[in-house]
Parts: sequence; structure tokens; C-alpha cells
Amino acid sequence: MKEHFLLSSDLIHLNHGSFGACPKTVFNNYHYWQEQLEQSPVDFITNTGLTALGNSKEHLAKYINCDTSDFFFTSNPTTAVNTIMRNLALNEGDEILSTNLEYGALDFTWEFYAKKNNVKYVRQAIDLPLKSKEHFLEMFWKGLTDKTKVIFISQITSATALIFPVKEIVIKAKTLGLITIIDGAHVPGHIPLDIKDLDPDYYTGAVHKWLLSPKGCSFLYVKKEFQKRLDPLIISWGFGRPETAQGSFLDYHEYNGTRDFSAFLTMEVLFQFRKDTKWEEELKVCKQKILNWYPKFCDLVGSEPICPVTEEFLGLMFMVPIKTTDALLLKQTLFKRFKIEIPVTDYLGNFGIRISILPYTSDEDILALYAAIKTLKEEGELIK
Repeated sequence: MKEHFLLSSDLIHLNHGSFGACPKTVFNNYHYWQEQLEQSPVDFITNTGLTALGNSKEHLAKYINCDTSDFFFTSNPTTAVNTIMRNLALNEGDEILSTNLEYGALDFTWEFYAKKNNVKYVRQAIDLPLKSKEHFLEMFWKGLTDKTKVIFISQITSATALIFPVKEIVIKAKTLGLITIIDGAHVPGHIPLDIKDLDPDYYTGAVHKWLLSPKGCSFLYVKKEFQKRLDPLIISWGFGRPETAQGSFLDYHEYNGTRDFSAFLTMEVLFQFRKDTKWEEELKVCKQKILNWYPKFCDLVGSEPICPVTEEFLGLMFMVPIKTTDALLLKQTLFKRFKIEIPVTDYLGNFGIRISILPYTSDEDILALYAAIKTLKEEGELIK
């Protein structure tokens, strides 16, 4: 599998979660679209590229199960959430209920919005380790008040790699009349995603992470009843177009200035790659490795898993709590000394090593990390 990717042979890449990795065939298709753009820029941006965009959307819509008219491509989930944030019409004193385990950049987004609009961003405390789904839901809903108007939550968290029970949260939020915004940056291609079944008000996911597209490819789904109230983050030509049969929603958000949208056009080749390599079957093997290795790494450093070691909470990555004197130096040492690319994450004032396992990850890669951590622990300087 590693031969299908452009990843450097000089590194052991165990950090798929941060920015993903793109197969060669998909990357070549990306270059093909860039060449088409440069060969005939006007026709591509105004005509043939848009036809290709429609085809790409059909492939992605089938995979995530939603209508093509209900989502648009965006460069990343952070841009998507900022688009939503700019359109929320909350009143002074209203509250946005979230958790204390969300992605840092989006914490900043909501803190910015809260300060500008005199609302409250509630980072409800989720204590670790999690004991059960019911344990999580009990802790989360303790943050609910009569001022809560919006739920913002990750389906899979970045720092801890935990899968949260968002289905149950969306169901209850509906009964309470709350707006649901789901950050699924790590979800597409990682765990099954059925947007029609989940039925959130807003959902954003990255395509360039676990779904394997080129960088800068994500999407924002918006439920139909919310589409007319979602102004674009960038006002451009789409805002002046007359309403078409599909409505102004897509015009507003897809026509927002000159840009290279070639990454968005690779969906057909991307899904063909996954089919040709039996990628989904390979992922089942990887998920079993996650369950097997998590306790072993915890035993190595003398810590405990932060959740039950099951597929209910774990997908293709896990986070091992560690005690380190210098998280940044630990990451740099693993990279420079051991040639291992892996994140050392910060959560609730603690640190952990987040390990991703993909079909291109060999057993030798995992054993190399295990040996490196063992060495550092025996040295006793960076890992206590």
C-alpha cells in the first residue's frame, strides 16, 4: 500500500490525522485538472470545470448520503465553521454548548464570536477516561441551560481521537429546538457517515484527511431550512446571480472569486482508488490493530486508555496519555532522531501521543514507534 503514496521513504508516517495523505493516482488527477485550468482558464472556470465539479459532487454525495444541492466544497472545516458562525443570529446572553475537547482553532472561532456578540461559549467539562456512551452524554448535557441555543461538537475529536455519540446528541437537540453544528473533520473515510440518517442542521467534514483527496478539500452540508439564511463568507459574483432552478444557495457559496478548485474535482478517481485497492476491507484490519495496540502502548508508558477499547469510541487512531517534561521537544526528538512523524497532543492540561494506523502503515512502522518510546522512557528525560 505504501507504494501508492508519495510519502517519503525516509520517514515513518504515523500522523495521518493531521493533514492526511494523497495516493499517487489521485494526485496525478489533481495535476490533470490543474493543467486543464491553465490550458483554457476562462472556459474551465466558467464552463468545463463546473461540469466536472457537478460530477465530483455526485460521487461525494453518494458516499456521505445527502443531496448534491445541500452541500458545497470548501477548503477546510475551519472555513466552513466560520461561515456558519458569521450567520448565527443569537441574542445577548444566549449560549453555545460544546465540550472542553474541541479543536483549538474552532475554540478560537467561537470565543471570537462570543466576545463580539455578548453570548457565551460553554466548554462543558468531559472527564477522562470515558466509561460509556451514557457516561459521556450525562456529562455533556450538564452544560444545558434555558439559554442554550446551539450545539457545536466534534464527531471525532482531534487531540484525543475519541468518537463522540453525536447521533444521540442530535436527536435530543431536536426535541429541545436547538441548532446542531457537527464538526466531522476526521469522519469521512474514517467511520461511516450517513448525513440523512444523522440529520444535523450543519455538518462539515474534511475530504483531504481520511478520504485521501489532495489538500484543501472539505465540504459544508446545510439543511434546506437553513440555506436561505446562510450568507457566503465571501461576497462575489455568485451573490449577484439570479436565482436558478437550484436556488441561490449554491451560487452564493460556489462562485466566490478566482481560485484553483482542482482538488474538488478528484472524487471520481479517489473513489475508484478506494475500490481498486479494496481500501474499505483494509481499514477493517487497521481498526483491529488499533484495538490490539492501544493497551500495549499504554502499558509501555504506564498509563491507561482514555476510553473503553472498542470501535464505539475508536476508529483509525488512538491517543496514549504520557508524562513528558517537554511535549514539543518530544515530538521533535521522535522526528529528528527516530524519523517518526507523530503528534504529541495537549488535552485538559495533559499530553498524549496520537497514533494513526492506515493501510500504508506496516507492522514494522508500529514496532519502530514502540521501540523509540521504550528507549525514551528508559532514558527517563522526555518520557517519565
